Amino acid sequence: MLFVASIQIIEQHLQSRYTNEIEEIYIGDTTALLNGSISINESISHNIDRYLRSKKLLGLGVKAVVTVRTRANSIVYPSAFDQSDTLASQHTSLQVAKENYAALNQGFVVSVQVSVALLQVVSFVILSFYLILSILIFLFSYQKSSRKAENDYQQIQVEIDRLQDVETQHKVTLLELNKQKQQLSAELHQVQNAVDTEKEKASQTEDEMIDEIERLEASIEENVRLHLEQAEEIETLKAKLSNYEKETSKDKKQKRKATEAYHKRFRTLYKSLVVNDRAVSGFAALTADLQLKAEEIMLQLHDDPKLVPIKRKVFGKKNRETVFEVLFAYKGRLYYRTTDNQKIEVVAIGTKHTQTKDLKFLDQL
Repeated sequence: MLFVASIQIIEQHLQSRYTNEIEEIYIGDTTALLNGSISINESISHNIDRYLRSKKLLGLGVKAVVTVRTRANSIVYPSAFDQSDTLASQHTSLQVAKENYAALNQGFVVSVQVSVALLQVVSFVILSFYLILSILIFLFSYQKSSRKAENDYQQIQVEIDRLQDVETQHKVTLLELNKQKQQLSAELHQVQNAVDTEKEKASQTEDEMIDEIERLEASIEENVRLHLEQAEEIETLKAKLSNYEKETSKDKKQKRKATEAYHKRFRTLYKSLVVNDRAVSGFAALTADLQLKAEEIMLQLHDDPKLVPIKRKVFGKKNRETVFEVLFAYKGRLYYRTTDNQKIEVVAIGTKHTQTKDLKFLDQL
């Protein structure tokens, strides 16, 4: 679209320029015309041809079609054939001078049609410029998105590494518990063998042995319980990590949909206002009560800006944009300005906590 628009602008500019310049030189020296030494047609043809030869753009893909007509709509240039020899033989200098004088009194109409060929140097230069500009813009956008994605990936990777460290620690603990379980099982086996032996020796020690067995079994059950708790904690951490990734993606989609909805709402309700993207983002971050108060201020700006209570002017210095600050609901802040076409632009919406960031944004206007 820019390429086509540029071609049309160049054609219009060159057409206007060539027309003005040709109108200044196409008659030439009137002295020679009035003494009859040259006919008006020859003079016009000679002057226009010399002018066209002097334009370098006409050899680089720009075409100019020049037409000169009399007031009676007779074509003077371009001439259908060379009339110089015929006129010289048929008319005297006095007759030529009379005809030239009559033609000058009658006047001429100069018409110039300029076009730029699409497969020539000028069009290639314009198209190459816009292609390079587009590539640079896409490259900048790609690099910016890549940096953001890399930062997000690094943050997620840090969290994954932390959870993996926790999991490793739990695995080490679990291994230790398994070793203890094996040791206790071996001890239990030894104790049971000893119990059998002692039963044969003496029945008086039976109660003591039974108590020892119960203590060891309770210790084993406690170790098994700890093992199960550690396994459940590991599974819980894995589930939390998965839910965190899903919620992060869901929150981004919801914020984007909410911002688009607010854009559409403001365009529909407040047709005389221009709401900046920064203001829409700030509005979306407000609570429901603050959003209601902010919309009351926007409605006043839409109906009658004079009714809006202005707290102060921000950046009202020389050569700086004058932005007005309005308070709402005590901690709410709304900033607006008047554009060149006398419309009200809501530049930013926020709270006392976001005021520093909002002022930095206004400083960049």
